[in-house]
Amino acid sequence: MSPQSTGTAGVKVSLPVSTHKPAPYNGPARDEVLALRREYLTPGLLTFYKEPLLVVEGHMQYLWDEKGKQYLDGFAGIVTVSVGHCHPQVVKKVTEQLGRLQHTTTIYLHPTIGQYGRKMAEHMPAGSKLSSNYFTNSGSEANEIAILMSREFTGNADVISLRNGYHGGTQAAMALTAHGTWKFKTSPSVGVKNAMPGYCYRCPYDLEYPNCEMKCAHDIENVIRYQTPGEVACFIGEPIQGVGGAVTPPPEYFGIVYDIVRKYGGLCIADEVQTGFGRTGTKFWGFENWGVTPDIVTMAKGIGNGIPLGNCITRPEIAATMKNRIHFNTYGGNPISVTQGLATLEVIDAENIQQNAHKVGTHLKDRLSALQDKHALIGEVRGMGLMLGVELVRDRKSKEPANTETADVLEKCKERGLLIGKGGLYGNVLRIKPPMCLTTADADFMADCLDEVFGLVG
Repeated sequence: MSPQSTGTAGVKVSLPVSTHKPAPYNGPARDEVLALRREYLTPGLLTFYKEPLLVVEGHMQYLWDEKGKQYLDGFAGIVTVSVGHCHPQVVKKVTEQLGRLQHTTTIYLHPTIGQYGRKMAEHMPAGSKLSSNYFTNSGSEANEIAILMSREFTGNADVISLRNGYHGGTQAAMALTAHGTWKFKTSPSVGVKNAMPGYCYRCPYDLEYPNCEMKCAHDIENVIRYQTPGEVACFIGEPIQGVGGAVTPPPEYFGIVYDIVRKYGGLCIADEVQTGFGRTGTKFWGFENWGVTPDIVTMAKGIGNGIPLGNCITRPEIAATMKNRIHFNTYGGNPISVTQGLATLEVIDAENIQQNAHKVGTHLKDRLSALQDKHALIGEVRGMGLMLGVELVRDRKSKEPANTETADVLEKCKERGLLIGKGGLYGNVLRIKPPMCLTTADADFMADCLDEVFGLVG
């Protein structure tokens, strides 16, 4: 692909040019769109950038604004677009279904939902017996179902989640979220306790791995013994904390945690909303990287390449608890949603998306790690595959969060045609989680763009 100038004065990096030609935009101007949003939508809907971006078209790893400017999507709509915006094969399957039947509830039969459920079970680890699916509209719903099933199955009420974790935007899901900037004062937290994550860069005990005896992982036993007390329904954790800043635990962390939870009769839930479907590169599911098998797996975002879809998969005996009462989901398993989910899964397999995430992600992480040697602003580069985080600090010794600098990096990257995210408790972590069709050329543009920007900000 030939280079494209972004038209920004002083910019040296060039964005690879897509062969896709966006259609002319004839809709309302950006200022009108912004005015409508401000007048008629809740102010709780946050936007990135000082001047919010109007996106009108997407194709694979690229996006275009109303003026036809191309961007590389390094955030995948918050880790939602897995195989690429408007992937032709996905669009084809969904368009066919859209013209045939748009909605039916699960009180009637429809072939695709069962076919999709079988395909999902086939992607679970051999011998895990994870085969019973409950399709939902979002990850928040999937996590709520997982907690409900755990409480019904064990007869216990207490749930343990991790500090710095994020599990959704509904009230119960927010109760699981131990991440201050995402939690409302009124979010109910009855029966929810928080344990320590494996966040080595900011160890709450000021210890150094591996000479720490994994105190963070063993903390969960103290939580169970002294706060529950001794009775736990389940533990829920992200294999790599997403919103928390791509926090990647030591390899033995989850093995210790799962063993402790099960010793006290609890179930283990892996929240794969951001790590699943090959994003970590080496494994299809994030939890597989840590040598553990959960009792329940929840997923959303990349599951449907952008459509509202989530899932909670578990063993049949745990799923059977949902027969204890009438429970119904009007839109869960909708024919359009499951058609897009199945088509997405088929593309992941056919186009070796996981393998690409590993290849390109490894290359990108190597490039970012090299930048750490060059720019003092970078405190740590972490993550796996195409789920990467770059924590920015003002001083490497004190680790003072460089949050305003992080916001400035996002602005300058946007000017150059690169869209990335930010996260972490202090808002000082660059979240790099692009569509998994990313190429090596795209990865090099990302690294070159950040190199130039760090030189201006740091």
